[in-house]
Amino acid sequence: MTMQIAQKVSITVTPDMMQALRDSVNSGEFATTSEAMRDALRVWRRQRLEDAERLEALRARVRRSLEDPRPSLTADEAEAEMTRFAENERNAAVDAAR
Repeated sequence: MTMQIAQKVSITVTPDMMQALRDSVNSGEFATTSEAMRDALRVWRRQRLEDAERLEALRARVRRSLEDPRPSLTADEAEAEMTRFAENERNAAVDAAR
């Protein structure tokens, strides 16, 4: 693996963000603010990739749905399905809280 050459950049952050960076360094979580920022950029990059993957999965589901030869639901059928789904979600949340 070849070592990448680091590039220096200058950014402006809010006082709250700067305090969070300093707190992370002062607590020993990171050795420097640069290290903390690099970690934040890695997390940001990973989140963007995950978001892109979720978006592609949604697009694929929409394509499959649009290509589905079965008849569409009526408005009443769709409402009943959404109500059933919402009830299942509430029940699952209640079960998880127990």
